[in-house]
Amino acid sequence: MLKQRIVTAVVLLLALAAVLGSGSQLAFQLTLALFFGAACWEALKLFHVRYPLPLAALAAVMLVVLLHGVPVTNWTPLALLCVLIWGLRFMPALKVGLPAVEGARGVLFTLVFLIALLGCFIAIAALYQRSAVYLVSIMAIVWVADIGAYFAGRAFGKHKLALHISPGKSWEGAAGGWAAVLVLAAASSFHPLFADTFAVRLQQHTGWPVWVLLMSLLVAASIVGDLFESLLKRRAGIKDSSNLLPGHGGVLDRIDALIPVMPLALLLSVQLSVQLSA
Repeated sequence: MLKQRIVTAVVLLLALAAVLGSGSQLAFQLTLALFFGAACWEALKLFHVRYPLPLAALAAVMLVVLLHGVPVTNWTPLALLCVLIWGLRFMPALKVGLPAVEGARGVLFTLVFLIALLGCFIAIAALYQRSAVYLVSIMAIVWVADIGAYFAGRAFGKHKLALHISPGKSWEGAAGGWAAVLVLAAASSFHPLFADTFAVRLQQHTGWPVWVLLMSLLVAASIVGDLFESLLKRRAGIKDSSNLLPGHGGVLDRIDALIPVMPLALLLSVQLSVQLSA
């Protein structure tokens, strides 16, 4: 299993590097649409929607059309809507639970999740317009938080973060991931190589106290996204969202923490006057 996870991770990283390094908007948008379609397919299956494959293919085509038809910097209202969705509906669901799949409430909940998923991918496209390095630096916040939480949880984890949702996660792990993000992001601000990264730009615009608060908010959002997808899978009675990525599960399993983080990062980038090119 470990070998399979490593091979899949290396292949994905090489593919990501090739697409981002090419500088081709078309290659980037088609790749983004492919992953969006896969994520929609998994989500539709989780919500027991009929005909998930053709609907997911339609969603992928729709994303490409949207990215060509509307300047990505005009998608700030969607990013704000997604932040509100996570704060007012999805985060409370971690405590109160999910509605039944069947019925009007279930259908509405499905649509709202698909809007949140769309907002994540639109935000990725918008942030890519700043630069590939800028985009990856935001994703790295989630990756560092996840890796830090894994090792801190294994070493010190005693108090469960959300036992009824994800028994393996602990408060100590969450704190370790948060600390890893703050330490590495703060250290990056002292080296010119990282001058065009999100964390450094954020610190330059806000100062250290507000920076710590906002970075902590992003880490918290990543944890909420991870737990929320675990809640969806628990309701569906499955371990992984799919088997599309050998050793890793599905696309949603890899991007769950990014779904709430990317729209929030886009809002911060715009509001803090980090110039995004049209």
